[in-house]
Amino acid sequence: MQVHLNDLARLRIEGRPKGVTSVCSAHPIVLRAALRHGRQHESTVLIEATCNQVNHLGGYTGMTPNDFASLVGKIAAEEGCPEKLIILGGDHLGPNPWRDRPVEEAMAEAEKMVAAYLEAGFRKIHLDASMGCKGEPVALDDETTAHRAARLAAVAEASAKRAGGAMPVYVIGTEVPPPGGADHALTTIDPTAAAAALKTIEVHRRIFAEAGLGQAFERAIGLVVQPGVEFGNQNVVLYDRSKIDALKSVLTDDPQFVFEAHSTDYQGTRPLTALVEDGFPILKVGPELTFVLREALYALDVIASDLLPDYGQRPLYQAMEALMVDQPGNWSRHYHGTNAEMRWLRHYSLSDRIRYYWASAEAQEAVRRLCEALRGQIVPLPLLWQHMPAAQDFADAPLDPEQVLIWRVTKSLSDYHAACGVGKN
Repeated sequence: MQVHLNDLARLRIEGRPKGVTSVCSAHPIVLRAALRHGRQHESTVLIEATCNQVNHLGGYTGMTPNDFASLVGKIAAEEGCPEKLIILGGDHLGPNPWRDRPVEEAMAEAEKMVAAYLEAGFRKIHLDASMGCKGEPVALDDETTAHRAARLAAVAEASAKRAGGAMPVYVIGTEVPPPGGADHALTTIDPTAAAAALKTIEVHRRIFAEAGLGQAFERAIGLVVQPGVEFGNQNVVLYDRSKIDALKSVLTDDPQFVFEAHSTDYQGTRPLTALVEDGFPILKVGPELTFVLREALYALDVIASDLLPDYGQRPLYQAMEALMVDQPGNWSRHYHGTNAEMRWLRHYSLSDRIRYYWASAEAQEAVRRLCEALRGQIVPLPLLWQHMPAAQDFADAPLDPEQVLIWRVTKSLSDYHAACGVGKN
């Protein structure tokens, strides 16, 4: 079922809550799984890119917003997913990638980035100017944050008008878990205080109005808060709705908004459903999707090793280990312990920092070799039961490895789809 972002607050008020899964990944297989799932269920496909991942200078993926939009459009056309179902979002749009520079320099880059996002067709915009730049505190006060967010919103409004089409909807607020999850064991996470959430809304509303952006603020639909969910390298803090009674009252006091929940990965259908029921209809997920993709790739790697004498012993695993050891920048600050502990964390941590390596030439070649080796092979049922039992339907028929990968990502997306259809009415 298609859900419009502008309807989320109304549906909550009417007692008919619906949610939207925000797919936060640039991996082509994850994107393909999301777009195929959307076509099959005629449901909204919200795909978001972050400021570090995709920006006007390329980001760590090497893609500009236009490049990313083109990639999504290409896969959508191949999958037959109608354009009307697809929403592109920009997450944490602000000076974060340039926060080591003086504020004016960082904000100038952020303005260029926001313009590039809007010109490329992104229409869900999370404004996040909460981080300090060179010489400033790490986290800024509400007033400063709101002034900078309004400055970026002015750029977004002008860019959207030039580009034509729908005007953007906005998400404000910045109280989120560490991007990609925490790097230490966690047991509990305190939800955002209701007073802090209300202050964020009040300050932004006032400053946007003073800047002549009152109409833009009327299109602010979401507030990022911490609902008390998180994942570390090897544990998950599940949603506990008993702790957010005060926070839920914010939506009664200001019914314009719904909450946006970050780091909902690994929660499962029941907690996700509770989040949607409780006013968190925008469920962001990223690392879980590439984690289960890696899970399927590694299972196929072992199956190929067991099935095909000439394939070798887990060459995909070996290639990824060599790559991550040779280029430790994406994991070394996040994984700690003995050499043995860091080795398994590199591959299996829930924060899934291995995802930063799949676009490399070495990883792509290893995946290509794996898929080529298994394509058309008959995998016996006992071998699938041993290494990937849930994939038993792929046994005893010519194998298409990419379909196995898409199936595994779709299993996770289905949990979100079930949660987002709360009430089915």
